[in-house]
Amino acid sequence: MSLRHTYTLIAPLYDIFIAAASKNVRATSLRQLPQQGSLNILINGIGTGLDLPHLPPCHRYTGLDLTAAMLKRAKPRSGGLHLDLVQGNSMSLPFVGEYFDYAVLHLILAVVPDPLACLRETARVVKPGGSILILDKFLKPGETAWIRRTLNLLAQHTVTRLDVVFEEVLAGVPGLKLEADMPVLAGGWFRSIRLVKD
Repeated sequence: MSLRHTYTLIAPLYDIFIAAASKNVRATSLRQLPQQGSLNILINGIGTGLDLPHLPPCHRYTGLDLTAAMLKRAKPRSGGLHLDLVQGNSMSLPFVGEYFDYAVLHLILAVVPDPLACLRETARVVKPGGSILILDKFLKPGETAWIRRTLNLLAQHTVTRLDVVFEEVLAGVPGLKLEADMPVLAGGWFRSIRLVKD
């Protein structure tokens, strides 16, 4: 089953499983965005729009998702935000290079089949000096985590990957500097990360 098909099917149920558990960590991550100015910000993998209530209203946002079903659920959450919703692939972004001041990758790097392509594409469309905010679940380098790796054999084909090592992904995208990395949920399995593009 393709990722597009799976997330089209689970769109009506997504918030039931994700919204409450991720609300506080999303809000904390998004407080890193400037509260003034008029920046161009990409929400790469916007899903049902759970980030939208936590965004400063002063910026211009572009929300991208693979499925129309997710975008349909995100639209009512846009409120007074200046938001454009785009259906597209996070691993091959339909945007020109060096356009966005910030990019937000909340619960997307460990969902896509190729997290390296997703991060590389995000870095491509962010301006030099721009930041990428990441919130996701990652294995630690060298971590055995045999239960997660075993479950990944099924999960990676349906809803998410459980075997992504962030450090390995970051090593494949030169020009990104790690500025912050904090454990936020599940004993550090979920991390809040900020990168800056050289």
